[in-house]
Amino acid sequence: MSRSRVPGSFLARGRRAAAVATVVVFVVGACNTAASPSAGASGAAGAPPAQFCQGMKIVFFPGGTPGGGFETVVYNGAKAAEAAFGPTVTYQWSDWDPNKMITQFNEAVATKPDGIAVMGHPGDDAFDPLIDDARSKGIFVTAMNTELQNAESKYASDGFGYVGAVLHDAGAALADEAVKRGGLKSGDRAFVWGLKSQPGRGERTQGILDALDKAGLTVDYLEIDDATNKDPANGVAAFTGYASAHKDLKAIFIDHGNLTSLQAPPFTPPGFDPKTAKIWVPKFEEFEKLRDVWIPEWNKIYGYRQ
Repeated sequence: MSRSRVPGSFLARGRRAAAVATVVVFVVGACNTAASPSAGASGAAGAPPAQFCQGMKIVFFPGGTPGGGFETVVYNGAKAAEAAFGPTVTYQWSDWDPNKMITQFNEAVATKPDGIAVMGHPGDDAFDPLIDDARSKGIFVTAMNTELQNAESKYASDGFGYVGAVLHDAGAALADEAVKRGGLKSGDRAFVWGLKSQPGRGERTQGILDALDKAGLTVDYLEIDDATNKDPANGVAAFTGYASAHKDLKAIFIDHGNLTSLQAPPFTPPGFDPKTAKIWVPKFEEFEKLRDVWIPEWNKIYGYRQ
């Protein structure tokens, strides 16, 4: 299993399944290779025994900060796999900061774990030499949320996989659906708040921008800065200032799950009418939060596409 996509129809069941799948696939692969249990040690044919990863050490990157909406789903999936299979897991919280992820990866390698499960946000160029070094030391690595295509191509037969969407396609699909369902037309104004500058992770934002450009919309883009990436409250002023100054705004695209954790405040700037400007988000857990804010208008206002 190298990729997993969670379609909208699966909703809450799918989002948890993807998080669990990330860890189950990695843990089973790493522990099978490291522990090499004999065929007689297994129960049913092809099924590993319970707690068969006891004694294994894994470092796991949930992504952002403890309690964040998206990363909590990922963390809970990891904890479920940890309980099921018995490895010792260390969790690294990175504030969604690619530079911090790189530093923490180096620190993780120094602890000599059996495996590391990373978010791919820093991108191929930053991660390639580090993953090569980890593999040379016998440490298995896998990625989630953001693809590391170079490492996956090189080490796919050696335990490296990916759980998550193909990000550019996911962003483009969101924007295409927004144009269709929202009745957007050439010349309409849209605002995109995303992470275009990040290698790999920025592909979903770029997919949104490419599709909107193809549809002929007037697009205003704002990069989510490091402070807002870490704590969404830091972005309120920037968003409300923009929305208040653009009364002709027809669509808003938010490409970061944690920005929806603020719920009502960032989406109620002076003069902002949610019935006029629809908000589109790329993942279910974000959509679910916004729905709770705007009942009963949620089904008319917000779009979801994964």
